[in-house]
Amino acid sequence: MNPVVHFEMPYDDRERMMQFYGAAFGWQLQALGPEMGEYVLAGTIECDEKGPKKPGAINGGFFQRNPEWPAQYPSVVIAVADIQEAMKTVGAAGGTLLGEPMAIPGVGLYISFFDTEGNRVSMLQYTSGCNAVP
Repeated sequence: MNPVVHFEMPYDDRERMMQFYGAAFGWQLQALGPEMGEYVLAGTIECDEKGPKKPGAINGGFFQRNPEWPAQYPSVVIAVADIQEAMKTVGAAGGTLLGEPMAIPGVGLYISFFDTEGNRVSMLQYTSGCNAVP
């Protein structure tokens, strides 16, 4: 079974969003630069070198809203062992892949897709990081 390991949400104002989630929930937020699309990592759980300390808990992130991208709503990221095989499986099951896998340095390979109900979902093949699947 492939677990949900990450959530994503869009933002319009990065500083405002970071202030809100830091103050409201105590999340540890790390702003990445333009080379990563101004993405913001959201640490919501304690991790060690093996991954989350509490099974089932996940971290997340925020992406800058872009008028040219489809389906910019909160979504989930599912961990997969082999992204190429998972892409074939998603397509065969009726999903629509959104582009090609993107390499996230120090984390793994990432791709989004639409499920059969029009929801944007993503998959991630981890190579390392807090959410690494053992």
